[in-house]
Amino acid sequence: MNAKYVIIGNSAGAIGGVEGIRALDKEGDIIMVSSESYFTYSRPLISYLLCGETDMQRIKYRSDNFYEENKAVLLSGRTAKKIDADIKCVYLDNGEKIEYQKLLYAAGSRPFIPPIAGLEQVEKKFTFMSLDDALALEQAVNNQTRVLIMGAGLIGLKCAEGLYGRAGSITVVDLADRVLPSILDEQSASIMLEHLKAKGINVRLNAGVKAFTSEGADIGSEIIPFDVLVVAVGVRPNVELLKEAGADCERGIIADDRSRTSLKDIYAAGDCTQCRDISCGKSKVLALLPNAYMQGETAGRNMAGGEAQFDEAVPMNSMGVLGLHMVTCGTYDGQSLVFNKDGTYKRLCVKDGLLAGYIIMGDVSRAGIYTSLVRERIPLDSIDFKLIAESPQLAAFSGQYRHQKLAERV
Repeated sequence: MNAKYVIIGNSAGAIGGVEGIRALDKEGDIIMVSSESYFTYSRPLISYLLCGETDMQRIKYRSDNFYEENKAVLLSGRTAKKIDADIKCVYLDNGEKIEYQKLLYAAGSRPFIPPIAGLEQVEKKFTFMSLDDALALEQAVNNQTRVLIMGAGLIGLKCAEGLYGRAGSITVVDLADRVLPSILDEQSASIMLEHLKAKGINVRLNAGVKAFTSEGADIGSEIIPFDVLVVAVGVRPNVELLKEAGADCERGIIADDRSRTSLKDIYAAGDCTQCRDISCGKSKVLALLPNAYMQGETAGRNMAGGEAQFDEAVPMNSMGVLGLHMVTCGTYDGQSLVFNKDGTYKRLCVKDGLLAGYIIMGDVSRAGIYTSLVRERIPLDSIDFKLIAESPQLAAFSGQYRHQKLAERV
């Protein structure tokens, strides 16, 4: 087989790649390779599928005719095993090979499985990153099942939400001293912890699993009995294929602001890559769906001969856990302005005359205004920051900026 464009992956970065290509090239052959056997779907929705708030149709990331409309051939259930960048060829697990002119690598990440004594003997153990994971958990859990979740981060808490009301009991354990330690400060994490406890979720912090025995999980201070284990202690970017092909990699694949790797005609996007976080200036993995899509779209346009650039990557999370909503963005360096009233906690972090980041928990309406301040690096002395700090509103911006934003909505 051969194609003008080959895309490894079928999630947000890959879909962005297809749409970026088709924005400029309506006819060039596109072949997509996906190890999963499903139509493209939105991974953040698997918790809602598990708890019954959505279904297999609504979890789809694009309309049913997406591949046909974009003239993209999807090889589902196929895994790329090797990339030869010199002769521009991808080798598949079934022995087939695909020659390409331009390649987009959007292979995502995989769960990290820690080396814990006795873990291999746990019969019912799962991860929670894919549709297969959610469907397997759905079959394994009933209203008598005691579930133990290792990890109180984003994946662990969304898994707890998905199992809420389905499992008999849910216990979450984490080595950290607070829930969601990578995105929440001490005060907001405390609010989330109390919310989880009020919902009946058992949480053990500063408590890593030391070993698994026939009686349960040994966390040192106690042994927690369980029927089903979910491992949610982090992810690892899938860099191996491109690293073996010679691409520059650190924790993730190094991609520039045009989504180019160090290998000629090979681009990368999504959770397997790292890019420049504009809120702190550092290169890092930003495993977020919007960033993945924008990286992929940028790659697609450039693969098709365009001149696209994505230089607005920021760490941002917008999510709810059992009815408590929050938005976090950027970094928490600099001076902090804290507001805590009417059931909403808000922390704004100001550094060098810019909004470096923020946390809002509770009423998150209009949080996007703060995100724009972070992403667009708008000088705070150019707006009425005192007004916007108390209540995000476009009235704090200049008339020209307001007209620009309103025009973007039309």
